[in-house]
Amino acid sequence: MPLDRHWIEQHIPHKGRMCLLDEVLSWDARHIRCRSATHRTADNPLRAHGRLGAACGIEYAAQAMAVHGALVAASAPLASAMSTSVRGSAGTIGYLASVRNVALYVTRLDDLEADLIALAERVIGDGRTVLYEFSVWGAEQQLLSGRASIVLGGGHS
Repeated sequence: MPLDRHWIEQHIPHKGRMCLLDEVLSWDARHIRCRSATHRTADNPLRAHGRLGAACGIEYAAQAMAVHGALVAASAPLASAMSTSVRGSAGTIGYLASVRNVALYVTRLDDLEADLIALAERVIGDGRTVLYEFSVWGAEQQLLSGRASIVLGGGHS
């Protein structure tokens, strides 16, 4: 089954133009690597004043984290050796609680010709929160990096 834009939209809350990722390139229990070309579209919903600032790359990384959570949860029956303390249950919604140590290496994303590659690595999780390290790249150039805390569930169903 291809992990393309259609699959992504079916498994994360972001729909339509707000779904920024085009495909999952690779993933495992701790890592995910996703590709996107939406930073070049004139109707990107994160654009302001005709530009897409580099800080918007955090949303690309956050969506990669959401996709990772969906993939890990969906594979849980197949990966029974994986501890339940490092994954949420299927259907659990995560909320971006904070980002830290964010470094922006460019000022904008919309002027880059290369596709964006959003990488995330799950560092630790306890069923209520997950900590990821993330970065976004364009070709061989790192564009931004940081850490994100995700709160799972948040009392909502």
